[in-house]
Amino acid sequence: MMRNILVTGCSRGIGFEVVKGLAQDSSISVLAISRDEKGLSRLIEECRLINTNFHLHTLSIDLAMDRSIETISEYVKINFNSSLDGVIHNAGYLIKKAFVDITTKELKDSFQVNCISPFLLTQKLTPYLNKVAHVLFISSMGGIQSSKKFPGLSAYTTSKSTLMTMTECLAEEFKMTNIKFNCLALGAVQTEMLSCAFPGYEAPLSAAEMGAYIIDFYINARKYFNGQVIPIALTTP
Repeated sequence: MMRNILVTGCSRGIGFEVVKGLAQDSSISVLAISRDEKGLSRLIEECRLINTNFHLHTLSIDLAMDRSIETISEYVKINFNSSLDGVIHNAGYLIKKAFVDITTKELKDSFQVNCISPFLLTQKLTPYLNKVAHVLFISSMGGIQSSKKFPGLSAYTTSKSTLMTMTECLAEEFKMTNIKFNCLALGAVQTEMLSCAFPGYEAPLSAAEMGAYIIDFYINARKYFNGQVIPIALTTP
């Protein structure tokens, strides 16, 4: 039986590697979402090299746009027969600026992509989640209470930290179902986003290594975890 998974933030970095890893399994069908059309095109090409039988759908859309949630929902309804086995909320929006220089628009965009869109998308897709679905939020170690914080990342860290509380709330709200909600708080992983935040820093883990871990956690951890926020970090810069 085909398993349908939706993954956001797939044009590069960890999300890109997650989809490539899933491409090894012909029983999985993925809807990969990103605003970067070129990145999605490259993802399609690389997945074809891995497995010509992999069922990959791509949707180029900006999660900061109001209409994006409805568009994604309609796509799932039409192309996935209103059935999802899970969602991996990986998309992230990074602003690196001194706190006093962050504009209202930048703050709103940060929360829109990192918090509001995952909230509304999960809400909209809930009727499509099957009884063994797993919804996985990808957050940041910076959002863990008492973890090390860094100048210039107040908007990113604050908005990403909301996913942790959201995970706990949804697990409680849906505890009478078999749908599981978990959150991974990632430390340093070598991605373009990390390079923007910390130029010159070399992380101990590659995007491919973290992508493989996320896939394993997504597939297997629903048997053992629900409503959990789990730090996954060797280091933070």
